[in-house]
Amino acid sequence: MCSFIYGNRSDYDGIIRFNDTDIHAYSIDDWCELRRRHLALLPQEMRLFPELTVRENVMLKNRLTDFMSEKEIKDMLDEFGILGKYDVPAAMLSIGQQQRVAIVRAICQPFDFLLLDEPVSHLDRDNNIIAAAMVTRAASSLDASIISTSVGNPLMLDSLAPQHSLTILKL
Repeated sequence: MCSFIYGNRSDYDGIIRFNDTDIHAYSIDDWCELRRRHLALLPQEMRLFPELTVRENVMLKNRLTDFMSEKEIKDMLDEFGILGKYDVPAAMLSIGQQQRVAIVRAICQPFDFLLLDEPVSHLDRDNNIIAAAMVTRAASSLDASIISTSVGNPLMLDSLAPQHSLTILKL
């Protein structure tokens, strides 16, 4: 579903509309603008560049919008306990560490919708709670919504949502 909404896949029945426009009618420029300012995605496969460091992977995304300061990014990585991996290539990280980097990278842009596809599948309970708090803060600060999918280990948003006026769709 996240891939359909983000425009990565079009093999679905029905119509997805943004602002009353069927997304099949979007040009490449339309998609670029939509993805830069309105849609943030954390795909299931994370799509980190293995040869790039944590810093390079996150800053590559952040440079597109200059949305966050390097200090804010470092603070999030520190909250996840992986700031010490800042200059380590992504290929040298565990899958759980890569997932935490990918979460930080996903919220390094403005968005109206944060699409999270299996965002915590490789995280323990403590890091799941940190991830839930982090994405909730990011979405709340932007008055944005979260769409999160899960087959087994869901993002633990339930305990946080009552404290925030968020729209959360869990699939």
